[in-house]
Amino acid sequence: MSVSEKGVGLNDLPLVTELPVEHLVDLSVDLEPAQLIPTPFGLRYTLVVKGGRFGGPRLSGKLLPGGGDWILFGNDGVGRLDVRATMRTDDGALIHMTSGGASRVPPDAQERLEAGETIPFADSYIRSTPRFEAGDERYSWINEAVTVGYNEFSPGHIDYRIHRVL
Repeated sequence: MSVSEKGVGLNDLPLVTELPVEHLVDLSVDLEPAQLIPTPFGLRYTLVVKGGRFGGPRLSGKLLPGGGDWILFGNDGVGRLDVRATMRTDDGALIHMTSGGASRVPPDAQERLEAGETIPFADSYIRSTPRFEAGDERYSWINEAVTVGYNEFSPGHIDYRIHRVL
């Protein structure tokens, strides 16, 4: 039996033009100085997490040192994000975060960062797709969350605003 024989099928529904989301969490991440590594695949930026904070309606705490962001900028100018971090909630639970995504920054971004400037949200396109893993039963709800984030960065720092898709 086809979907349409069961009733209204997906193709019969109007296209979704906006996704319903709710604010999940903001991350404020302090970073070691970037390591720029030319590779055969593009320019790799390695950014190691020094620490930071996170907060949102259902969780808050600290980012632990040692995670990082390994961004590969290809010849097309697009940065491919590969983020890993450990979060410790204020009540002691550990949450593992990974994220992919894409980044396009202005051609003068590196010079602006070196001059101490923030690259405003409006001047770049940095979108991430964080995933979370929590073994603590109090935070098991986050294991199934589908999330999207947007970012803004400044010298030695990056901020995330992450929303959960409903």
